[in-house]
Amino acid sequence: MTKLLVIGYVWPEPSSSAAGAHMLSMLELFNAQGWQITFASPAQRTEHMADLDNLGIHCADIELNSSCFDQFVEQLRPQIVLFDRFMMEEQFGWRVEKACPGALRILDTEDLFCLRHARHEAFKKHGTLNPALTQSLLFTELAQREIASILRCDLALVISEVEMQLLTNLFGVNPALLQYYPLLVAPEHLNTSAPPFAQRHGFVSIGNFRHPPNWDAVRWLKEAIWPLIRRDLPQAECHIYGAYTPPKATALHNPQQGFYVQGWAPSVATVMQQARVNLAPLRFGAGLKGKLADAMSCGTPSVTTSIGAEGMHGKLPFAGAVADSAEEIAHRAVQLYRDAGQWQQAQERGYAILRQRFDKQQHNHNLLTKIQRLREQLDQHRLNNFTGAMLRHHLHKSTQYMSQWIEAKNKNGTAN
Repeated sequence: MTKLLVIGYVWPEPSSSAAGAHMLSMLELFNAQGWQITFASPAQRTEHMADLDNLGIHCADIELNSSCFDQFVEQLRPQIVLFDRFMMEEQFGWRVEKACPGALRILDTEDLFCLRHARHEAFKKHGTLNPALTQSLLFTELAQREIASILRCDLALVISEVEMQLLTNLFGVNPALLQYYPLLVAPEHLNTSAPPFAQRHGFVSIGNFRHPPNWDAVRWLKEAIWPLIRRDLPQAECHIYGAYTPPKATALHNPQQGFYVQGWAPSVATVMQQARVNLAPLRFGAGLKGKLADAMSCGTPSVTTSIGAEGMHGKLPFAGAVADSAEEIAHRAVQLYRDAGQWQQAQERGYAILRQRFDKQQHNHNLLTKIQRLREQLDQHRLNNFTGAMLRHHLHKSTQYMSQWIEAKNKNGTAN
């Protein structure tokens, strides 16, 4: 039986974030293969985390900078180790290689942190969407860490075709180290009988507030976009949902303006299907937007930015409208809200995008095939990745000694 160890940056919360839902989908895939799965994380467990025990997945709490993990992984002896985000590979990769050198090492990037960070910095500097991303913005220490982590692993899962191109064309990563693995949808489970145009009312916006692009989107929506929509639709309402809603977000709640900050949504599908239009005015970010995929699966057209739509629809028409100014976003949102024919067309486009681009069966098959091929040819695969071997050598020398120094300080009670 194949033993899989997943080292999570956080415990997966499928109802709180697209990343949580994506991780749970992967775990269910590996579980269906009959693999013995252990999910370990140094993060605190949460009330919204998935019930992994119910799936037969063993959960383990691990510590950073502790040799206890060495004993844990030596006893477990996994054949495959999946790192959730590059920070976990930095922390535990050298320990895994030392204890289990033959284990296949996979990195789930979720999205490229260096790209998201570069866009955030560019937005703060220029105040506009999609400013030119210069090398000084992209070639940062964060990018060096993230790309180095990708190179040290045997395979990196990349959620967006745009990020695949960035990694291969700009950063020169060998495509053999990458696997395109986007958001997943089972086409046969699409709710094509969702409530029709006439039975829906209001706008909706959803996003985990711990994710900076989501908070910025809500603030921009409230301050610049919503007043323009209300000018044309004075009775319209916008309902904002998101996990971990901070006081600064709840302070935007204003029923007189039709702006309702509702907090965590027990069922995304329920609130999405009640709304006529989904608003996602994202001004920076990376990866794929789960909120847009959720909207498509619920038959709800969306209005988003070019950042939001990136990687979602490929060469297919978008399921709604894409605009980058407050005025144009508001204009397109009002159009969709009023025009039943345009709304119906956007809904059908969403179903087409999900069927053609995010077919769960197809992408799961591609991933399992890639993993099996790598397990059969792992020695040669690693010989072909000399840069990765070199980076692992240097990482061992630096990270290992730093980690052992921190552990020694903690044991002596001298750490702050």
